Parts: sequence; C-alpha cells; structure tokens
Amino acid sequence: MTLSPAGLPEGCSLIDLDEVDSTNAEAMRCVLAGNYGPLWVMAARQSAGRGRSGRQWTSKPGNLYASYASALSCAPAKAGELSLVAGVAAIDAIRLAGGVPGLRLKWPNDILIDRAKVGGILVESSSPMPQAGIVAVVGVGLNLASAPDDLGRAATFLAAHGLNLSPRDALCFLAQTMQDWITIWHGGEGFERVRRAWLARAGEIGEALTINTLQGAVSGSFAGIDEHGALLIRDGEGLVRTFSFGDVTLTKKDSEA
Repeated sequence: MTLSPAGLPEGCSLIDLDEVDSTNAEAMRCVLAGNYGPLWVMAARQSAGRGRSGRQWTSKPGNLYASYASALSCAPAKAGELSLVAGVAAIDAIRLAGGVPGLRLKWPNDILIDRAKVGGILVESSSPMPQAGIVAVVGVGLNLASAPDDLGRAATFLAAHGLNLSPRDALCFLAQTMQDWITIWHGGEGFERVRRAWLARAGEIGEALTINTLQGAVSGSFAGIDEHGALLIRDGEGLVRTFSFGDVTLTKKDSEA
C-alpha cells in the first residue's frame, strides 16, 4: 500500500489536535463543512469523549482517540455494519503492530484482551451526501498506555501486555487496516466476508453471555451473528434469538463459577 507523508494511506488526510470535545464531533463538523474524506481526526485529549449510548469516555493521555470519516456508496441502513468492519480492522491493526495474546472482539463494538476491554468503536452518525450514498463517521478508542478506572467493568491497555505504541503509530496501523476492510466491505456488498472475519476474531460459539435490552435482560450462549450483523443468542430453552441492539456482558457458566 502506498502511504502519504503522514503515514496514512495515500489520499487520506489527517487532522491532529492537542484537544477537542470529541473526535467524532470534529469529524462530523468537517463533513458538514464539505470535507467528505477519507479523513482521520485524532486528538491527544477529548474533553467530552463519548462511548456507546451516550456514555462518557475518559480520555487519559497516551491513548488513541481517533475518528474516520469518508463518503461511502451505500444505503444508510448499511452504516451499522461499519461497527463490525472497524472491529475487524482494529484487531488486524494490533496484530500488524505486534499483537498480544487473548485479543478478541465482543459484539457489537468492544475490543477485548481476554475479558478486559482494551478499546471501543462508535459509529455515531452518518450524513446524507449530495449524491447517492452517505458520509459515515467511525470513532475508535484504543487503550495504549493506560485504562480508565470508571468503566464499571474490567479494562486493560496494550502496554500492560508488552505492546508499546504511540498514538500516531497506532493510527497509522489502523488507517491501513481500515482502508483494507472498507474496500473489502464495498458498501455492504462484501459484508459476508466481513462477517466471517469478525466471527474468526470473536469469542467461541457457545460462550455464555447476557444482553441487556430495553425489554429486559436475556441470558444464553453466543450463537454467532446473522447475515446483517445482528447478534444471535441461544436461550435457556434452545431457541436462537436475534438482537440488533443491546449491551452484552460475558458471563460464566455454572461449571465455571
């Protein structure tokens, strides 16, 4: 792949900031100003970083806070698939940088080392283009040098597992793999390949989990993801149920308790 002087794929621009409210918000401001990318926005610190469902995301120094914005030729309904695309790209970027044991994905947008969160993805919004398609913004946060202590769940960081990366180096690896997988995804036409890649980087089929939805919690075992990227859970009665939204918690089977 040909790289630009900034170390990003050729044709991809970079806005590198000391501080911003959130990289997703800045990327969307660029989109609304007519910059349809491909563009990366990264910042050393976010004053109002956000995670999924509007949660605050603590921005400790030395970690990667970056957002990708690009015009994409796809239906707006396909934008949700980008969370899985970005998850595969993030795993591949960490592997390309040297890798760590236990690296894996959890539906829909968490990057884990074993059961501890090391990163997250937020496809926060997409904007209609003047022509057909959308402009999507994909935020990626990776704990490189430290982990937040206010997540309410286990968290870790790459340096604790022997992989030391600067935010700029991490972004360069991620930009390469993101472009690769955006190309494979091809506006949704290549999603089946993305789906298989995501499953190969996720937990084992049969892993115990619970999903919390607006209708309540459902516990069962991981049964994969469907052709649209929705989560499949086999419940206690053996019925496979489909979920397009919800927070997933990994649990332990009775034999592991």
